[in-house]
Amino acid sequence: MARSFNKVILVGNLTRDIELRHTNSSLAVTDLGLAVNDRRKNPQGEWVEEVTFVDITLWGRQAEVAHEYLSKGSRVLIEGRLKLDTWESDGQQRSKLKVVGNNMVMLGGRGEGGGQGGSSGNSEGAYSAPAETTSQPSSTPPDGDIPF
Repeated sequence: MARSFNKVILVGNLTRDIELRHTNSSLAVTDLGLAVNDRRKNPQGEWVEEVTFVDITLWGRQAEVAHEYLSKGSRVLIEGRLKLDTWESDGQQRSKLKVVGNNMVMLGGRGEGGGQGGSSGNSEGAYSAPAETTSQPSSTPPDGDIPF
């Protein structure tokens, strides 16, 4: 059995347009902001909206596709892992928890914040994650995944 497990699945809306960068070795990378909304009742029985903002990093082709097809407000599903970044600023140690995305699925159709264009017939968006990661659960989970 695995000693640890680090997996995150989020569905939300982009908080800003995507800016694509490249490393010295020409590998594409982008950082995007995701707003994840939750609605629940407070102790007084009133519905309260709670928004959680999550920073996500995408690499390679995922970053290029996100830059090409997504814009602020686009709805996406991100599957990835948590990563703690640490650095020093003004003599103080700083840290930030973020998500490194492994798979991305564009949600919503055209005109629903699902992107800027494309010619795919996919109703969920112009690009979806590789075949091994679909938006519908399979009867047998991939190795290492825990079915919930």
